[in-house]
Amino acid sequence: MRRARLLAVAAMVLCGALGVISSTQTWLTVVLQDGARHALEVPGASALPVLAPLSLAVLALGAALSIVGLVLRYVFGALAVLIGGILAWLTARIVFEHPVSAVASVVTESTGIAGESSVAKLVASIDATAWPAVTLVVWIALIAAGGFVLATAHGWSRTGRRYRTDDDSQPSPAAASRSRAEDGPRPHDAAGSRAIDDWDDLSRGGDPTA
Repeated sequence: MRRARLLAVAAMVLCGALGVISSTQTWLTVVLQDGARHALEVPGASALPVLAPLSLAVLALGAALSIVGLVLRYVFGALAVLIGGILAWLTARIVFEHPVSAVASVVTESTGIAGESSVAKLVASIDATAWPAVTLVVWIALIAAGGFVLATAHGWSRTGRRYRTDDDSQPSPAAASRSRAEDGPRPHDAAGSRAIDDWDDLSRGGDPTA
């Protein structure tokens, strides 16, 4: 299941990166009802203020997903589905409705007029570029990636390896003693015992060589 991990991580990182890029691109073009009828460009970060921070959060989730354990895999998968659902809903609203609230901050900055109702009176038209629709597809992909994580996380292989040091490979003193006892007397131990017996025979007047 290593491929499943790589696929999930790559998908989440890609979705987060595309979200960050999208936040800097023009989402809407608003034309004001003034004499010049000049157009204002509205970037994604202004049309959807949560776009950039949540996209960065998705990037962080994707990067961390490659090293976390089983429990956090499920947590991250659920968060991906939740964030993707929120962003998809907000983005779809911009794609299909072109709300005045999405351009209000840019219009206020340009004209000094605040308040959604006041801004609405100034707006002649609002047109969307391709970026909101592309970003909506990205969030749908993020939801799918989160669901994929939840479905496959239990089968992912563990990360990292376990290593044994040289000290770990050496037996403890107690274990070494037990091993020697189980192996029985060693040759040099037997030679020492025979030398002691020969000395006792000699002290009693016997000939140990006989």
